[in-house]
Amino acid sequence: MAKVAQQMVEQSGIDVKELVEKLVRAAAAEFTTYYYYTILRANAIGIEGEGLKEIIEDARLEDRNHFEALVPRIYELGGELPRDIRDFSNVAACPDAYLPERDRGNGNESTSARVGFTSGGTEEAKQAISEVKQGVEQGNIRPMLQVLVEAERCAIRVYTDICNMTFGKDHRTYELSLAILNEEIEHEAWFSEFLGEGPSGHFRRGAPGESPYTSRFLVVPNGHNGK
Repeated sequence: MAKVAQQMVEQSGIDVKELVEKLVRAAAAEFTTYYYYTILRANAIGIEGEGLKEIIEDARLEDRNHFEALVPRIYELGGELPRDIRDFSNVAACPDAYLPERDRGNGNESTSARVGFTSGGTEEAKQAISEVKQGVEQGNIRPMLQVLVEAERCAIRVYTDICNMTFGKDHRTYELSLAILNEEIEHEAWFSEFLGEGPSGHFRRGAPGESPYTSRFLVVPNGHNGK
């Protein structure tokens, strides 16, 4: 715990307990998203999947970086991560998106949907999940991208909220949250572009998981940018 740093945050008028809860929930969302994107990357196959795989990998590694960057700040403010990973995942600020399960046994090509939330989720996100289920049942997994876009949009809402709470008061948390917010906005644009919602101006990262905004907050260098 950084006592004086925490004291300065308290004196600025911020409810430190509430802020720590928001940071823990954000870290949980990053951790679970990293997990689900790992599964998605493995299932990004075929011509369309190969085009998507590189984008997923960048977003996946950068979400892991976000988790790594958030953890020190949680402990500096006197917080801690839940001891049980199940408790951790259950407080995630954003919903989980499952991939469809395919039954490949004996040439059976039937596909069953297992898409949903373990916690939270806006009405817009729930509507996206419903569309994914319908799409998978019709043999089309492309609507899955809509869930990924919604996951990024949820993250944008989470970090905008933290930025608004800490702006002009807790400079360190604000700068960290703003850095993550910048990358989450780019992630949304990447997936949105892939869905044909319009150009994002995106160009590939110099290296997978480069984290151009968040890398300076990482305690352990990520091996990119010559660090």
